[in-house]
Amino acid sequence: MGPDHTATSTESATRMRTRRSILDAAVSVLSGNHGASLADVAEAAGVGRTTVHRYFPERSDLVAALGADVRERLEEATVRARVDDGPAPKALERLCLEYFELGDRLMLLFDVPQFMTWAGFEEETDADRTLIRLIERGQAEGTVDTEADADWLQNVLWSLLYAAWMQARDYGTPRHTAISLCLHTLRKATAAG
Repeated sequence: MGPDHTATSTESATRMRTRRSILDAAVSVLSGNHGASLADVAEAAGVGRTTVHRYFPERSDLVAALGADVRERLEEATVRARVDDGPAPKALERLCLEYFELGDRLMLLFDVPQFMTWAGFEEETDADRTLIRLIERGQAEGTVDTEADADWLQNVLWSLLYAAWMQARDYGTPRHTAISLCLHTLRKATAAG
């Protein structure tokens, strides 16, 4: 490794940090104002407009990058939840806890329907398929309600997470209370028998 490699690595790390800063700022700004401009995002990120335009030439590029970022974070959260370990209901709870931490990003996509399309969420994700398999595993084990189909229970889980995020954001409920309520209701909604 020569000096050129070190310079390239440092430049690459700096670019990644700048990109991450812009995406984080975009989540924050767009959550408060869905019509915010790239200039607003640049200001929040502490960079110039030309820097934002270098990474994301159009608003649609930024939204697509946010979508890719959310999909990547969902996949990482799904792995951290260890969905194949232990009984399905406990794995569902771990998954909810992991997904709850992504609330700011997911709320942005859920609150503005166009963002779902612009961000590339028209298709089923690996996280969706993993969740369905987990629910079906629980139903086969007899630990998850078999009277509701897996798609319904998947929607119930997402609805409960949305309610928990709203409870924390809009009503000032402490985050730990909101997720506790979510998990309590999930247990009752998915319980077998």
